[in-house]
Amino acid sequence: MYGIALDLGTSGFRAQLVDLEKNETLKTVITMGHPLPGGNVMDHLDFAITTGEDVAHDVIIETIRRMFQKFDVDLSQVERLAVCGNPIQLSLFQNIEIRDLAYAGENKQKMLGVQNVKRDARVFPASELFGGDLPECEVIVPPAIKHEIGADALAMMLETDFLIQTEPALVTDYGTNAEMALKVGDRIITASAAAGPAIEGQGISSGMLASPGAICDVKPAGEYWKVIVLDKEMEKQNAYLINPVTGEIKEPTGYEAVGITGTGVISAFSLALQSGLVEKPPKLPNGKLILGPEIEITEKDVEEAGKAIGAIRAAHLTLIVESGIKYEDLEYAYMSGASGAYVDAEDARRLGAAPGYAKKIVQFGNTSLALARELVLKRSRLDDVIEIAKKITADHLMMATSDTFNNFYLCELSYWTMGMPLEMYDQMLELYGLPKLPKTIEHASIEKRVSKDIEQVGVGGLAILKEIGIILEVPVEKCIYCRKCVKECPEDALEIVETDGKRIAKYDSQKCLGTSCRRCVSVCPEEAIDITKLKVKAK
Repeated sequence: MYGIALDLGTSGFRAQLVDLEKNETLKTVITMGHPLPGGNVMDHLDFAITTGEDVAHDVIIETIRRMFQKFDVDLSQVERLAVCGNPIQLSLFQNIEIRDLAYAGENKQKMLGVQNVKRDARVFPASELFGGDLPECEVIVPPAIKHEIGADALAMMLETDFLIQTEPALVTDYGTNAEMALKVGDRIITASAAAGPAIEGQGISSGMLASPGAICDVKPAGEYWKVIVLDKEMEKQNAYLINPVTGEIKEPTGYEAVGITGTGVISAFSLALQSGLVEKPPKLPNGKLILGPEIEITEKDVEEAGKAIGAIRAAHLTLIVESGIKYEDLEYAYMSGASGAYVDAEDARRLGAAPGYAKKIVQFGNTSLALARELVLKRSRLDDVIEIAKKITADHLMMATSDTFNNFYLCELSYWTMGMPLEMYDQMLELYGLPKLPKTIEHASIEKRVSKDIEQVGVGGLAILKEIGIILEVPVEKCIYCRKCVKECPEDALEIVETDGKRIAKYDSQKCLGTSCRRCVSVCPEEAIDITKLKVKAK
């Protein structure tokens, strides 16, 4: 019999097939993006509310079906499916209420009748979601602590040493929506920072998620840089030496680079600052850094990555200030997720993605998938998780309504996009009545608990669902076939087709930028496109 562990991440899904009799992982399947339109969790939420929760649910379930097909096993032999993710992803997966997550105001929630929505642990038949595809399977969903603090945040606390620390400790799950928590004594303050897709290599010119061929790190080698990529087993390998200004390559090892992750961007920019190639962001020599054939980091990429790093640093600083402790009191900083696992912690400390004032930094991998795997292997583990969740009394700090965060982030934006000197950054903080930027500890203790994001991919290896291939359709009766919408789409996600005399707009759900774009709607001279009526194309 089999079990499946599933992590519904904001930038992509991860699934593992597990042999329940031998307690071993057989195969891992990942997607190269999220199936819903948009680049972050708020885009996904907006799509679900605008277009319909049932449509978003259908897209997610169909994506998971296509992932499971890559396991190449009889799915009737799957006995258990455990799922982790943030509250929005898990709610859309289960097709339950999400409006309480979209509207923070009590009056609005009361008007909608969505106050105090419970997100407790659930065990239910898979047939409720997958029909006859998983006839003998039960689905396990771990509890949220509060409606804002989901199973992914619980996982990052449980799968690290965070909860047992007596000294101040900070844990961060690095991703498009960076979840974090600060523990001071028995008090836990949770938060999230909408870092954006650049932290995971998306939204930048040569960017990609952590997967084979991705540049995840660079190291100095004289006037050259040593480029490091991920191989088919997601292990780091030296690829070649390159001059980042001229693009000259030497000493190739046979490993090909096809793109760059967010951690690679962090490493490259950190090295550029260290080596003197860059004096202040976002300026680059000749406007770019060359890391491989057709792989470049542009000044626009630095701005996008800087916004992500800045959001995370601003959130970290806000948590420290609002907790009442001093920066130098922070003992531990835990890093989890793909970016937390692959990034060079020293580079992250220099740029502010990791707190340089923490005395000890510990790097973990995908804690969300790790918790799901534990629940698959041992169903009784859910009882333990429920009891631990009940004991965690967490205060949630909403960054969207925090003046402290807003002030920190304004300084971060000025630093990353306008080249504001750090001296002026401190002057701005003084005007806001906030403490100056903390000094980076020269010799912090760094411990790497894992060598890669997913420690064991299984004997069947890693399979990648690069093109999810789910199409959303909407009739466009007033369309005059000017094709302005098609030409305007920056991702080539849209086409207009004619079937039985009717014109239909067809969107590749994975490619569409969703809320952050909607150029197709605004450019249409006939206002023919109504995205609220999008439906999943019949399978």
